[in-house]
Amino acid sequence: MLHQYIPAFCLQTDAESGMLRVEYRMGTESALRRPDVTALLALARTHTIRRLLIDMRTVPLLTVYDELWLGTHFMPALLAMPLERLVLIVGSHQTYHQLAIDALHDLVQPSISFDSQYFDDPEMALYWLTDDAPQVPALLAEWAGR
Repeated sequence: MLHQYIPAFCLQTDAESGMLRVEYRMGTESALRRPDVTALLALARTHTIRRLLIDMRTVPLLTVYDELWLGTHFMPALLAMPLERLVLIVGSHQTYHQLAIDALHDLVQPSISFDSQYFDDPEMALYWLTDDAPQVPALLAEWAGR
């Protein structure tokens, strides 16, 4: 199911697999919209998300302040969720994002209780995230029609 009520994101949930797929929508500003990220976390808690796919390819370059905020607000909230798997889609050319993600990961690594992987292909990531679930083609078709 596609969700449109958090302006900064295109979101897709699948209740059967406990999956949330997230893509950042670039607005006119190129800054991370923290209230929308907070709303995203609330949505994930409401839907009891166990599998999370975050497509980092459209996320704006993070400022040092964004990284600090993510480290003190987003990451602890993420760790408190009942996650089993986390997928981050990072393009091979996004070295800055990769370094920022690695720094955030290292910050909380001892507390991580879920499997996390990087992919550069969203389709392959979705298949891995859902254990090749039979609903993946329908999820991909829904996402393509967004």
